[in-house]
Amino acid sequence: MIKPKSINVRDEKLTIEQWGTLIESLHDGNADTAIFNIDERDHREYDAIFLGGGAGGRFGSAYLRAMGGRQLIIDRWPFLGGSCPHNACVPHHVFSDCAAELMLQRTFGGTLWFAPMDGVVTSIKDVVDLFRRGRTGPHAIMNYQSKEQLDLEYILNAPGKIIDSHTVEVAGRRFTAKNLVLGLGARPQALDIPGSDLKGVYSNVNLVETLDYEPSDTVVVIGGSKTAVEYGSFFSATGRRTIFVVRTECLKLIRDAEIRGYVLDRMKEQGAEIWERSQVLRIEENGEGRVKAVIVQTPDGERRIETNFVFTGLGEIPNSEMPAKALGVKIGPKNEIVVNSRLQTSVPNVYAIGDLIGGPMEMFKARKSGMYAARNIMGRESHYEPKDFPDFLHTHYEVSWLGMSEAEARAKYKNVVIIKMPPENPNGINVGLPASDRTMLYAMSKPHMSGYQKLVIDGDSRRVLGAHHVGYGAKDAFQYLNVLVKQGLTVDDLGEMDELFLNPTHFIQLSRLRSGREHLVDL
Repeated sequence: MIKPKSINVRDEKLTIEQWGTLIESLHDGNADTAIFNIDERDHREYDAIFLGGGAGGRFGSAYLRAMGGRQLIIDRWPFLGGSCPHNACVPHHVFSDCAAELMLQRTFGGTLWFAPMDGVVTSIKDVVDLFRRGRTGPHAIMNYQSKEQLDLEYILNAPGKIIDSHTVEVAGRRFTAKNLVLGLGARPQALDIPGSDLKGVYSNVNLVETLDYEPSDTVVVIGGSKTAVEYGSFFSATGRRTIFVVRTECLKLIRDAEIRGYVLDRMKEQGAEIWERSQVLRIEENGEGRVKAVIVQTPDGERRIETNFVFTGLGEIPNSEMPAKALGVKIGPKNEIVVNSRLQTSVPNVYAIGDLIGGPMEMFKARKSGMYAARNIMGRESHYEPKDFPDFLHTHYEVSWLGMSEAEARAKYKNVVIIKMPPENPNGINVGLPASDRTMLYAMSKPHMSGYQKLVIDGDSRRVLGAHHVGYGAKDAFQYLNVLVKQGLTVDDLGEMDELFLNPTHFIQLSRLRSGREHLVDL
C-alpha cells in the first residue's frame, strides 16, 4: 500500500484566506494529499470517530468536545461542512434568490424602473460559475473555526475505511475509538432509463461541478420534489420553457391543498409546464454523446421534447453500503441505516446520523442527530426522532408550513376555525393582502401574487394546530413559531404578541381581530 502524501496543520495558524487557497489546490486535483489536524500530545482514547465531516459530524464533534470528550472527524473532502455548502442547500438558495429576483423583473418589466424582459433568456451557466467561485469561503471558515475555535481534531481529503466497530483506517494510519459515528450522507437517486448517462443529464451534484455550456431554451426537469421544483423554478425564471415531468403529483409534500394550489398556480403563471402522471421513457443522443431529446409518456400519449439539458430531482439514497458490508448494520427499505431513538445502530458502539438514517434529508436533522449521538456517547441518555418539525421549500417564493393542514385538522377536530389571507372573495375583487417585505409592489399592482397564508385553529381549545405561508421571510419566524405551537400556543397568545409591522406573517394581527370572541369563527 502506497502511503498518501500528507500535510500536518496542527501547529499551523492558517488564516481563513490561507485555508481557502489550500482547499482550492487540493480540490483541483491533489486528491492523495491528506490534511492532518491531530493532537499527538493528547494520549486519551478517542470517545468517538465521526466518519463524515458534514453537518452531523461537525456539530456532533463540537458537542462531544464541549462535553469534555475527545473526537476525530474523517472526511474525503478537503473541507468540513459536507454537501450543503458544496453542491446542495447553499447553491439552491443562490438559485432561489435569482428566481425571486427574476420573477420581480419579469412581472414589472417595462414599468417603473424595470427594463423590458419579454423574450429575454438569462444565463444559467453564469450563476453556476458564480456559485462555484464563491463556495470556497464557507469551506475555509468551517475548517478554520473547527480547528482554532472549537479545537476539533480531523483528517480531511482522505476517505476512511471501516475495519471494525472501533477502528477506521485513513491515509495509511489506523485510529481506534470507543465508538463510531457514521455520517456518510446520501447521493442523488440515479435515473435508470436509456440515455441517462449522456452529457447534459444533471443532478444537483454534477450541475455545479461540470456544467460547461449554456442550456437550450427548453429544459426538462424530472421529479416533483423539493430539489426538482427549487432548481426547476430557477430554470423557468431565466426565461426558458421548463417542463416538469412528474410520475404522480407535483409538490405532494405541501400538506395543505389550498397552499399547494396557490404555489402551483403561481409556478404555471411564471411559465412552468407541469406534466403530472407522466414519466420519461428514454433520452435520445445527438450522435456526439449529448442529450438531443426526451421521450415522455403522458396520460395523453407519447411526447418528444427537443432539449440539450435534463435535470433530475428524484430524491436521495443513503450511502450505507460500506458500513453494511464492514459491520453488518441493519439496513432499512430505502437503503438507510436503521437506528433507535438514541441514534444507535444494530451494532454495539456504532451510531448513525444525518442523511444516512433516511428522511427527512434536512440540515436541522443532521445537526441535531449528531448532537444527540454525542450526548449518548458521553453518558447522557438522550432520545431524538425527527417529527413535528417546520418545513419549507422555494419556488419563486418561500413556502413555509408547520403542524396540520386544514383537511388533517378537520379529520381530527370537530370545531376547526380558519384565519387566512387573502379572504374568500366571491365578487372577484383583486385584494392586495397579505402584503409585507418583498411583496409590496405585487400588493399594489399584482395583488394575486402578494402571497397566501393560513392559520388552522381548534375552536374549542383555541390552540393553533397549523400554520402555512407563501411569500418571503416567514421561514425565519416559523422555526420559533413551531416551538410555541408544540407548547400549546393559542389564538389568544398570538393576539397578545407585538407584531413588527409589516410582518411577513400576519398571524398576530389577524388573531387579534378574532381573539376577543368567546366563540371563534373563521376570518
